[in-house]
Amino acid sequence: MTEHNKTLGEFIINKQAEFKYSSGELSRLINSIRLAGKIVNHEVNKAGLVDILGAAGGENIQGETQQKLDVYANEVFIKTLINREIVCGIASEEEDDFISIKGGNNKNDNKYVVLMDPLDGSSNIDVNVSVGTIFSIYRRVTPSGTPVTLEDFLQPGNQQVAAGYIVYGTSTMIVYSTGHGVNGFTLNPAIGTYYLSHPNMKFPASGNIYSVNEGNYIHFPQGVKDYIKYCQSEEEDRPYTSRYIGSLVSDFHRNMIKGGIYIYPNTSKNRDGKLRLLYECNPMAFLAERAGGKASNGFKRILEIKPTELHQRVPFFCGNKEMVEKAEEFMKKAEKE
Repeated sequence: MTEHNKTLGEFIINKQAEFKYSSGELSRLINSIRLAGKIVNHEVNKAGLVDILGAAGGENIQGETQQKLDVYANEVFIKTLINREIVCGIASEEEDDFISIKGGNNKNDNKYVVLMDPLDGSSNIDVNVSVGTIFSIYRRVTPSGTPVTLEDFLQPGNQQVAAGYIVYGTSTMIVYSTGHGVNGFTLNPAIGTYYLSHPNMKFPASGNIYSVNEGNYIHFPQGVKDYIKYCQSEEEDRPYTSRYIGSLVSDFHRNMIKGGIYIYPNTSKNRDGKLRLLYECNPMAFLAERAGGKASNGFKRILEIKPTELHQRVPFFCGNKEMVEKAEEFMKKAEKE
C-alpha cells in the first residue's frame, strides 16, 4: 500500500506506538473528531439549500454574533466527544465555561481534555468561502477519578499532545499532529473516507505571502506597520503578495503549503489582540512548529505563554520561521524607539 492510499483510520493505528502513554484512547479521540468533522462537513455543504445560513440570534462569550452553523458545529462536536466516553472535559470558544464529563461507570477517569473552535471563520459561510474547525488535546493534570478543573485547561501550549484543524473548502481536509510531523488527509465524499494526501507537511524554506487585515492598519502597533512596509518594498525578492481570507484555518493552510506569514496583532481597539490563545493560537502554533515554522506574539513563543483565563486573547504572528523572525525584529525595534 502506498502512503497516498492509506486511510486516516489505518494511519492512526500504524502511528499509535508513537503516542506517549499509548493505550488507544488518543486514537479513539482523533477518530471521534474525524466523525464529527464529517457530520459538520455534510451540513456545511448544504448551506444555501437549507436554513443554516445567517445569524442564530445570540452571542458567544466573546460578544460575537453566533452564526447558525457555529451553534450546530459546537453541538455536534460536544455530543460526539461525550458519547464516545473518551474525554473528561471540553472547552469551546462558543461556551461560557468548560464542560466536565464523566466517563464509563460514571467515573471521571478519562485522560484527555479537548479545547476547540468548532467553526472558525463562520461569517464566511454566507458567501461560500472556506471555514474550518480547530482542536487542541491535552492530558489532564488533576487526579484521575475527580472532576476536571480550570487547571486542566489552563496549560501552556507546549503541553499539547495533539492538535489540528479541519478545513471545509473545495475539498475537506483534516490536518493534525501528535508531535511527530504534520499530516493532511482529504475526504473522499463518495465513500466518506479520509485518505492521506499531504504526508509530512512542511513550510517552504522561504515565503512571499503576508496575511493581515490591512483595513485595521491605522490601529496597528508601529512594529507591524513597519513590517508591512517592508513586505511592500521593492527590494530583493519583494514586494510580497498580500492574501487574507479572514478564516484562520484557510489562511494558515495556504501559507503552510505556499509559504507565508499570518498576522493578527494587538491594536488600539483590541489591546490584547483578538484571537484566542487556547482555541486558535496554541493549536496552530503546535502545528507550525512541527512543520518547521514559528509562532509568536511578536516577542515571545506562543507555546510558552501560561494561560490565565479560558478565553484569553493574544497577538499572533505565525508562519515561515524567517518571516516571523523578521516581523519580531520590527516589533522589538519599534518598542525600543
